[in-house]
Amino acid sequence: MKLTKFDIADHLKSDAEIFEYLNIYLEEGDIKGLLRALGEVARAKGMAGIADTTGPGRQHLYETLSEKGNPTPDTLLKVLDAIGVRIRFAA
Repeated sequence: MKLTKFDIADHLKSDAEIFEYLNIYLEEGDIKGLLRALGEVARAKGMAGIADTTGPGRQHLYETLSEKGNPTPDTLLKVLDAIGVRIRFAA
């Protein structure tokens, strides 16, 4: 039997799954994990299309949305918009 590497991007099919996945990292306050998760969501939605929408090249976006990345607020908001995620603040 051949085992294949698990890739979460292959399993993020619905917006509800994507939102729940991102919220796990947000609620834990795991910013590096959240960046990685955003990268996985972008791959699930199509990194090339996200890169075309947000401006930076695909390779730059892969690097930015990794645990070592440090996206600008502008890039982060563009990526969130491109994947259909909105941030809301509540008291």
